[in-house]
Amino acid sequence: MINMSDAIAKPTSLDSEKTVDVRSLLEEIEALKVQNEELRSKLMDVTLENNSYLQTIQKFQEQLEHLRQPPLFIASVIEVNDDFVVLRQHGNNQEVLAYKPGDVEIEAGSRVAVNSNLSIVRVLSKPVDPRARVMELIEAPDIDYDMIGGLDDQIREVVETVELPLKEPELFESIGISPPSGVLLHGPPGTGKTLIAKAVAHRTKATFLRLSGTELVQKYIGEGARLVREVFQLARDNAPCIVFIDEIDAVASMRSYDGSTGSAEVNRTMVQLLAELDGFESRGNVKIMAATNRIDLLDQAILRPGRFDRVIEIPLPDEKGREEIFKIHTRKMKLEGVNFKKLAKMTEGLSGADIKAISMEAGMFALRNRETRVTMEYFEKAYEKLIESEAEEQHRMFV
Repeated sequence: MINMSDAIAKPTSLDSEKTVDVRSLLEEIEALKVQNEELRSKLMDVTLENNSYLQTIQKFQEQLEHLRQPPLFIASVIEVNDDFVVLRQHGNNQEVLAYKPGDVEIEAGSRVAVNSNLSIVRVLSKPVDPRARVMELIEAPDIDYDMIGGLDDQIREVVETVELPLKEPELFESIGISPPSGVLLHGPPGTGKTLIAKAVAHRTKATFLRLSGTELVQKYIGEGARLVREVFQLARDNAPCIVFIDEIDAVASMRSYDGSTGSAEVNRTMVQLLAELDGFESRGNVKIMAATNRIDLLDQAILRPGRFDRVIEIPLPDEKGREEIFKIHTRKMKLEGVNFKKLAKMTEGLSGADIKAISMEAGMFALRNRETRVTMEYFEKAYEKLIESEAEEQHRMFV
């Protein structure tokens, strides 16, 4: 007789086989899941790679399409009528009459690209010399008028001449006068002429072009005059604009001719500069600033009113000005027992640049001794090192 409880308790061989089959199926499912994820990852990589190839193919197709198109020619617009424009093709100076595109604004003097039928395809930008482009000041200097000492009257004149016509032109219109067109700063080296120009660039929102007079003197004939035209054209295109010419005596000295090509080229460049400063073509909302240490070398033609309406002398600072300059250059220093009035009397005849050098050298003396405060003694040592020793050296050279 069969015991039923024993039959239930003991699994049969068929049940064990089923359990093994289920376990193997589960393991196979897990392996298939992992394989599926790997294939999906590979599919994503292949899709990205395929997209990259498609973009490359599209780029090559666009380049091939451009190469198959006929070349375009450059022409200048001479005259603009209601429906037609008069074009002059570059290279052969042939003038033609072409239809004016309805959806494009065209002005006389513009450069355009035309096809073989001399139909206007697009309007080109005006060509500008790269040397003129790099003269544009992108980031304004961190210099303000409160960082310039002893030149309150001169700064007020610069503000009236340069800033006021740009910010409040209606004041000049209400009075019925034309705003000043330019200002020339002159004086000994180190008195703050370039510093004032930096402050103007910081305060005004206009485009600022800065260049040196030596940059306008070029090697090849006609290059200097062309660069002057490019600079002023760039200024007109970006008006309101301020053009600052440092060391203008390098290109605007009294005209002379010694028979050399270089002398003739400098004269040509200066004549072009005179024409741009006050010629037949209006400068528009473009203000001129210039600086020089040798005003006695400048040609009288450039000094006349209309080119530089204000000629401002930037002199050596007086005693009060020297005291202000010392305070400006030491405002971030930790001082101890420094007598600014005594320093101002000691430094009679020195420029603002000399005072800045003395202040920096006094700080270096304190740094050399690993001290955190700058005393009066260090300023006196700096004065002896920079001024008295230099004067003695010059005396020995000429005795």
